[in-house]
Amino acid sequence: MPKNTKLRDRGRALAKNHKIALAGVATLGAVSLAFSAVPSGGQTTTIDAASAAPVTYSSERVKDVRASVTDQLAVASVKVEAIEAKKKAAVEAAAKKKAAAAQAAAAKKAAAERKAAAERKAELVRQAKEAASRSAQRVQVQQVAAKATYANNLDGWIRQSLDIMKSKGIPGSYNGLHRNIMRESSGNPNAINNWDINAVNGVPSKGLLQVIPPTFKAYHVPGTSWNIYDPVANITAAANYAADKYGSIDNVFGAY
Repeated sequence: MPKNTKLRDRGRALAKNHKIALAGVATLGAVSLAFSAVPSGGQTTTIDAASAAPVTYSSERVKDVRASVTDQLAVASVKVEAIEAKKKAAVEAAAKKKAAAAQAAAAKKAAAERKAAAERKAELVRQAKEAASRSAQRVQVQQVAAKATYANNLDGWIRQSLDIMKSKGIPGSYNGLHRNIMRESSGNPNAINNWDINAVNGVPSKGLLQVIPPTFKAYHVPGTSWNIYDPVANITAAANYAADKYGSIDNVFGAY
């Protein structure tokens, strides 16, 4: 059995070699016939045969063209992507700018509203203070009016005269007024002197502090009666005269 196997292998090898040899002989024969068939125009016939032969192209060149196209497409794609990215960035920037402007406008509006609210509040506070001040002034006036109730007697006349004198800046005291009134008229507002030099001259002294008409007219205090016998008008005019001539009614201790 081993011997038969070796013989088979050798047979197969011989058959293969025979096929190769036969193929080589056939090829050489074909070439020989091609050259021997053309006597004198062999060069032309050979050229025509060569021309009719199929043209072969290099696969490397095709690969290079494909690679170049691919690169160009890749570059174009990158450019498109760059343009799209730029457009997108521009849109986003415009949106951000618009949002920032809207935010700034909203902030400005809010600030204006806060300012207006603060101004309204300040105005309300001011009005409230003014109202409170007017109310306080009314209360003070009412209190003064309440205090400005004087008795219709010598004490009341002196006190009322002192308040008026104080408001006009005329000096004098209760004691100074009372002392001089008691000396001049004994507290009688209708007293008149018809026997002194003034009476002889036709201008008799009249009232609580015995003021002559010309002096009363010259030193009359605004806001008081023009009647020389009015107690308050008489006292304030006499005190005004004494302040001008003697510095104060308090400095008068006799006829003045």
